[in-house]
Amino acid sequence: MSVDRIPVMIPWLGEEEARAASEAVLSGWVAQGPRVAAFERAFAERVGAEHAVAVSSCTTALHLSLVVLGLGPGDEVVVPSLSFIATANAVRYVGAEPVFADVDPATGNLTTATVDAVRTPRTRAVLAVHQGGVPADVHALRAACADWDLPLVEDAACAIGSTVGGKPVGHGALLAAWSFHPRKLVTTGEGGMVTTDDAEWAARLRRLREHGMNASAAERHASSKPVLESYLEVGFNYRMTDVQAAIGLVQLGKLDAMIARRRELAARYDAALGDVPGLTPVRDPAHGQSNFQSYWVLLDEDFPVGRDGLLASLAGTGVSARRGIMAAHLEPAYAGHPRAPLPVTERISRDSLILPLFHTMTEAQLDRVVTALREQARG
Repeated sequence: MSVDRIPVMIPWLGEEEARAASEAVLSGWVAQGPRVAAFERAFAERVGAEHAVAVSSCTTALHLSLVVLGLGPGDEVVVPSLSFIATANAVRYVGAEPVFADVDPATGNLTTATVDAVRTPRTRAVLAVHQGGVPADVHALRAACADWDLPLVEDAACAIGSTVGGKPVGHGALLAAWSFHPRKLVTTGEGGMVTTDDAEWAARLRRLREHGMNASAAERHASSKPVLESYLEVGFNYRMTDVQAAIGLVQLGKLDAMIARRRELAARYDAALGDVPGLTPVRDPAHGQSNFQSYWVLLDEDFPVGRDGLLASLAGTGVSARRGIMAAHLEPAYAGHPRAPLPVTERISRDSLILPLFHTMTEAQLDRVVTALREQARG
């Protein structure tokens, strides 16, 4: 008899999102317009930022953040290798060079010490990631970057709803980039956001996402007089659609329920896996709380089966786990890229896996995952 497969992630989408998307379609305005503006306002309020600028993906959000900082050829940006490859790629998009720093073994995030170990006179910025929703210690990083006279950009792709010191991730950020990919808590299918407290940067970000125009399509359509737009600089086509934003507004309204459920499931995993030898689950750091966008476990070297073997065994029981966070410096795209030793990064990337976790996951499904893991731990 076949066993129903447990996916690693299912977005929490339903009739409300379908109606919102349909209403956007029926309105006749499907491109960037009033729903995008409403989503931006709601998102900025949620993360405690003055401005939010919707774009086509988190990758384009990172790209534009580095553009407004004026980074280019000859500049270096400190980034974690332990991140989806887009983090490092965005640095290359502006012609700068990513410099890979190691991470904290408990959180998978940059620390002041790991950044300081690789920064050079050519370093012009630091790009920190809130990995898998686990918040980086941005208070310490911001203080250190201020001492070094370096801007700190936050890759918050996974971190909507996570907190640092009781405040939302993104609160007080110079520039933060967000993702609405289906693997994230809040999804619009594809899409991203940049948040900042700087009004001039926000205005420029809005121009850059729309070919560098000084008047958006929405502004031109709203005017009773002809508007002859100008193109102030070379820009990009990085816009979000109103259909996406309509879905995002519904998703944002469900965020608190998503976080509560994910933290409840994570606590159940903690209780069930806490005594399994050779297996270390991800935890909240002392400085904040995770939204548990991902729940990963790290295997000790003496665990009875290796990570890849464990993934195969879980798949055989109908459990769709995934390898842990990738290490960009080990990918062919960065072959030969100069770097310092990254032992923690390589250890986490080699020996971690992401377990199923999604809003509609049942206790019975979670128990199946735990049972399968415990069987493998016995060897």
